Amino acid sequence: MIDHLLHPRITENKDWATALFVLAFAIIAFTKSVYENRFEDFMNLIFSDKYSKVYRDSSNLNSSFTISLFFVQVISFAFFIQLSLSVLGNASKTDWLLYIQIVTFLIFFILAKYLIEKIIATAFNIEEFVEQFNLQKVTYRTYIGLIILPISVILFYYDTISRNILLIIMLIFLIFNVLAYLISIKNYQNLIFGKLFYFILYLCTLEIAPYFFMYYWYTKRGA
Repeated sequence: MIDHLLHPRITENKDWATALFVLAFAIIAFTKSVYENRFEDFMNLIFSDKYSKVYRDSSNLNSSFTISLFFVQVISFAFFIQLSLSVLGNASKTDWLLYIQIVTFLIFFILAKYLIEKIIATAFNIEEFVEQFNLQKVTYRTYIGLIILPISVILFYYDTISRNILLIIMLIFLIFNVLAYLISIKNYQNLIFGKLFYFILYLCTLEIAPYFFMYYWYTKRGA
């Protein structure tokens, strides 16, 4: 008599991810329908500086257009981070509890950084520069988030992801992010040169140090 051993078939639950992807694209579609002209200018950001010139007022930082796309940005970056951790063998891409943790960390990190920037800007009397510089950063970061979203969708439903492909994608977006910073600095060079010491201090404290410490913590944690 032959004994048959039955092994349970483990299926990964991807429904939560599908729902979030649909939500993200629904927010994009809604924002596009409400702000049709602005959204079109925003999507042409990589080819034209029209959007940066028209919507350069710091009040746009708290507009419904920026806030709605902020949620899309968080959803997009959180998926990409989780996919990266999955490819590096440190997490599962279908772990929804981990995704919630990443989203929570991103929101806390961005808001805490924003509040600290406001405090430092007030202390150094550079509120106008920091608000405008922040708007530029948010604009380009949101643009990157929208580009990453469809890439994350493809990678999420693709069973095997090459580490080299992921590294190439990360390198491309890192270069794009650096270029975005350089463009922002160029656009506000008059303000920057007028307060060069404070800008260097701001750059080292809030634009370099947080990411350095996160990288240091991650490498030490993985060691």
